[in-house]
Amino acid sequence: MRVFVLCTGRSGSLTFARACNHITNYTVGHESRSRRLGADRFAYPDNHIEADNRLAWFTGALDRDFGKNALYVHLLRDRAKTVESYNRRWVRYGSLIRAYCEGIHQITIHKLDKKRRLEVVGDFYDNVNENIRHFLKDKDRVLTMHIEDMEKGFPVFWEQIGAEGDQGKALEEFTRKYNQSRSGRFKYYKHELKFRAMRLRRRIF
Repeated sequence: MRVFVLCTGRSGSLTFARACNHITNYTVGHESRSRRLGADRFAYPDNHIEADNRLAWFTGALDRDFGKNALYVHLLRDRAKTVESYNRRWVRYGSLIRAYCEGIHQITIHKLDKKRRLEVVGDFYDNVNENIRHFLKDKDRVLTMHIEDMEKGFPVFWEQIGAEGDQGKALEEFTRKYNQSRSGRFKYYKHELKFRAMRLRRRIF
């Protein structure tokens, strides 16, 4: 059986994958095929757990290749915390939220003030989760899990997939923080300075 963890991103998918590394009867990947194209993008082996937020943009291919023959996890994180985290990622290389803003909504960066940026990120959060819910509505094996409540949720997941390994060590992973967006006053001003420079470049060119 294959297991796919779908989410918006900035919601603990890397931590979830780290926890799954303590399962001995499944292989585990985190965005392991995100740079592949075509059929190769979905060549996941059997007995594999894949956590990849970008799979939410490939639900058609997921349905075609795996349909009801997989277990799907909809991984959620508190909306306000997810929005706050994504809002610190506008200037990163390959920024997903910037691509959503400029590429999907065709909203130019130089027209965004701080309030509008938060609106864009909130819209992103809502739409991605709605798309995931729509994809999962006809699937037989679905778990909705909240990253803030893994002490209760992860043992249910463990049982559902017939996992073997060290569940105690897996649960310990959720007490650690991976792939954090940097915070603090200095990081905030640094991000804002880079964003203003990027916005100026967009205005000029």
